[in-house]
Amino acid sequence: MVEPFAVRDCALISIATGERAQNLRELRDRLATTHPGCIYYHFWGRQLRPRFDDPEYQNDFAAWAGHDLHDKLLAERLAIIDPKDYKDIEELRRELIDIIEERLDEVEYVPWAKAGHYYFFVRSQIVVFDTGVRLTVPEELIEIVPKMSVSSIFYHFIDARRRTVSGKDDFREWLDGIEGTYGELTGRIALIDPYFNALSDLRDQLTKIVWDHFTEGV
Repeated sequence: MVEPFAVRDCALISIATGERAQNLRELRDRLATTHPGCIYYHFWGRQLRPRFDDPEYQNDFAAWAGHDLHDKLLAERLAIIDPKDYKDIEELRRELIDIIEERLDEVEYVPWAKAGHYYFFVRSQIVVFDTGVRLTVPEELIEIVPKMSVSSIFYHFIDARRRTVSGKDDFREWLDGIEGTYGELTGRIALIDPYFNALSDLRDQLTKIVWDHFTEGV
């Protein structure tokens, strides 16, 4: 028998590392050794902040390159990185370093930020809370998903991908273990982009998908 779906919430705690960079070469060097939680935070952590710091760029590295190094070409290259395309943080780290090294080979002078405009590396730590809500059958998703907080959506739809063996979100992981015909539902959920959508938009898309699935033909 499959365990009930335990709805959890979370908070992403920001931890200063003391690491910083003022130019592109220093950024590359810090990236080579920084804690994996830093890279996770600077890509995914922005989604749990009160609002996007800069909607023009999806990750902090691209934003700093564009606004502080004034290197728009590098910023564009970094901005199109989609972290879900990489199997783990180490592979994502290598991609970041490769892009930066390529840019260093192209420029005559190493791009520098003005004094005080450092790139500060911040590490993330997730704290998880049990809401006490349990789903015993998939149909209950219709009622529960619209009520989930955006941080709960983050935990189950985004952070789950580094926790589950399959690399899937918690919704698909749970549905895959239940007897029944839920392949179409999990297929629709799999099409949702977890990175280039705000958490509230992710919740709205999930809500519509489960509603449509369980009410079609009713």
